Amino acid sequence: MMAVVLNGLKLPARPETLSLLKRAGAFFARQNIQAYIVGGFVRDLLLKRDTADIDIALEADALEIAPKLAVALGGKYIELDEVNRVGRVVIASKEDPLNIVMWQLDLSTAQGGILEDLKRRDFTINAMAIGLEKIIQLKTPTDELLSNKALLATQLTDPYNGLNDLRQGVIKSVSEKAFRADALRLLRAVRLASELSFTINRQTEALIRRHSHLIVSVANERIREELLKILAAPETEQFLLYLDDLGLLTALIPELALLKGTEQPRKHTWDVFNHSVKTVAAVDFVLRQGDWQYADGQILKLIPWSVELSDYFNQKVSSGSTRRLLLKLAALLHDIAKPQTKSIDEWGKTHFFNHPGEGAPIATRILEKLRFSSKEVKLTADIVRYHLRPVQMSQSELPSSRAIYRYFRDTGEAAIDALFISLADHLATRGPDLDMANWQEHANIVAHVLSQRSEQEGVDTPSKLIDGHDLINHFNLTPGPELGKLLETIHEAQVSGEVPNKEKALSYVKDLLTLREKTTEDLPYEKKGL
Repeated sequence: MMAVVLNGLKLPARPETLSLLKRAGAFFARQNIQAYIVGGFVRDLLLKRDTADIDIALEADALEIAPKLAVALGGKYIELDEVNRVGRVVIASKEDPLNIVMWQLDLSTAQGGILEDLKRRDFTINAMAIGLEKIIQLKTPTDELLSNKALLATQLTDPYNGLNDLRQGVIKSVSEKAFRADALRLLRAVRLASELSFTINRQTEALIRRHSHLIVSVANERIREELLKILAAPETEQFLLYLDDLGLLTALIPELALLKGTEQPRKHTWDVFNHSVKTVAAVDFVLRQGDWQYADGQILKLIPWSVELSDYFNQKVSSGSTRRLLLKLAALLHDIAKPQTKSIDEWGKTHFFNHPGEGAPIATRILEKLRFSSKEVKLTADIVRYHLRPVQMSQSELPSSRAIYRYFRDTGEAAIDALFISLADHLATRGPDLDMANWQEHANIVAHVLSQRSEQEGVDTPSKLIDGHDLINHFNLTPGPELGKLLETIHEAQVSGEVPNKEKALSYVKDLLTLREKTTEDLPYEKKGL
């Protein structure tokens, strides 16, 4: 049976999952252990959503049983929580020789029985259980459970009417203590709403607002996972604003609070905070993942796109993250330093000098605090640092080969990402007042840079025409940083085809040194360093 693809991940097909559950059920029966499928797996089963995460509650010590189950099913055991007695069994599909398709069985100890276990859960739609010995008797469990109300009533343990909330598309906390028991649930409520297109009921919303300050007590590794899932969901802009309305966004990233009310020059439609959130939405638009309410198909057609670019932005960077998700995170943070760099000149014009350069270390601190990997941190910070570079390469014409060479040399891994965030930034700056001529010029620059990059990559890197010894011997120069800069300038000219051989390279150096000497002679004494 073929696996399905969900959010870029391969998941086992339902018949294969049912086979696994039967094997697990037989194991628990031999051990005389009462086991229940609970939580998100039941919810997704009833919603006909594919999932590889299976939550099983045991009326036994899960940490004692999980290693034995791993052996019986040919999986790997991982201890998750010694205090609360939670263990994990990871099993690869036998149908997949590459071990890409796999299940994750989380076994928890149902202390006090299944009703007490459900009482401690977060939301009513996650507080349902089905006895494992019952579900494995069904041939097509999802269809039978959904279509046969009588059967559903006998198989489902649902003390908080979660099935009705599931049908109504409502997220409701099990109790008022739910968020104090685990403050990550504050963020999870919004994440579930974004994933399932559900609404959070008013009483639960009020509880979230009341307890929003507790989010800072949650381990940052867990916050990172939930934040990435929210970024992965459609309509990210809407849910970032919802997080802010609930008091969660600035509790997680206090630096964002300073962006609110920071006004920008006239060409900007929104203040810095709303512009940043709009840029997140614009990123999805330019990556063909969402809509932009201020643009039509003609605007999108001008943006270069290909299967290769689609694959590029779907590349995994670290656990749970892709280039697309980190580009959206960079979009949220790209102007994070604008409040501290804001100045108004004598003519009343607003400036934010070097806000990308000052924003990169701020983004670094934020992501390190949230326990993103070093690779994720560097990529995101570099996108912030270089988000203006694409439009700085050329003023009124397409950038030269040398300018493009310098761009890719300086921006490194963030080069392509910075090109696309510059497009999103442009859209989120002008909003409904987009000038088509300026937009076409910007899109042409991005297309040209990508095209030139492809051509440069297709040519072998040329060997150096001259080295430091040549410069010292021919021009009586001394070793030092200036010598290195001169060699790099020569290499740029070589890559762009301006100096095809050593003779031309030496002549080029002579001209550079003559020009530099002449320029220095024309400077006043204080500029010469005399």
